[in-house]
Amino acid sequence: MLLLASAGLFLALLIAIFAFGYRLYAKPAHYTERLDALAASAPAAMSLEGNQPQQKWLVRVIQTIGEKVPISPADASLSRRVLIAAGYRSETAVRVYYGAKILLGIVGFIAAVFGRSGIDNPVLSIIVLPAGAAGGFFLPNLILDKLVGRRQEQLRFALPDALDLLVVCMEAGLGLDQAIANVSRELHQTHKHISDELSLITLEMRAGKRRVDALKNLADRTGESELKKLVATMIQADRFGTSVSDSLRTHADFMRVKRRQEAEERAAKVGVKLVFPIFFFILPSMLVVAAGPGLLQLFKHLFPLMKSAGN
Repeated sequence: MLLLASAGLFLALLIAIFAFGYRLYAKPAHYTERLDALAASAPAAMSLEGNQPQQKWLVRVIQTIGEKVPISPADASLSRRVLIAAGYRSETAVRVYYGAKILLGIVGFIAAVFGRSGIDNPVLSIIVLPAGAAGGFFLPNLILDKLVGRRQEQLRFALPDALDLLVVCMEAGLGLDQAIANVSRELHQTHKHISDELSLITLEMRAGKRRVDALKNLADRTGESELKKLVATMIQADRFGTSVSDSLRTHADFMRVKRRQEAEERAAKVGVKLVFPIFFFILPSMLVVAAGPGLLQLFKHLFPLMKSAGN
């Protein structure tokens, strides 16, 4: 009876937690995502200057610091290219980036000043100051590289779906330009990054840029190797008059086969990677559980026998 009461109480508590989480978190989050999607698809009613007063005070402080940093045009161009690859296309992105580097460098230096009191080595206490400042200064570089890699991975995973939709649109009678515009609208909910990149291609072509140049800008803007291969394939197919839809379908099949092979390769490496966790964490626990009671009984009876035999 006590067991049934405990099980009933556990189930009631579990249902209450699920209902509470759904009403307060899951359901509002779903409505928020729908509203964000509608707001993103609607025409932009406010410009960048109109959004600046609504920025957080920390972003404004960092941007102000970044405006005071002397940046060469070559460094600014390189930083803007990396920021665009990470998805940051704002005009103030470079200033915010360099402001964050300066601010984190100062924070790292201050942290090193407070932390050097616990270091007895005089040489190490001197080295820790520039090391803390350099670590804080170069931390945004590492974070930005992670963001670029994550976005490139998302673009790579979304590319086969985009290619399939392109093939369907072109076989339905649309041209390549109209197919790219249609796919950018259709993929806005599921694959936002690839949708944004295709939308930029459409905007560049509407502004008068050639399709070849717009596709090359896509490859240079993202830095993703699979997109570079796709752009080269599309340019060659357009130049030599071959079927673009057949080339896209072949490339999509190739990407899916490559993704499956990468998954198989990772699965094959799992056994080797699990050797050390099993040896250091799981195996000692199993030995304690399996052999622990027997060893306790052995020590309990063996030590008195050894003591009596010695007497």
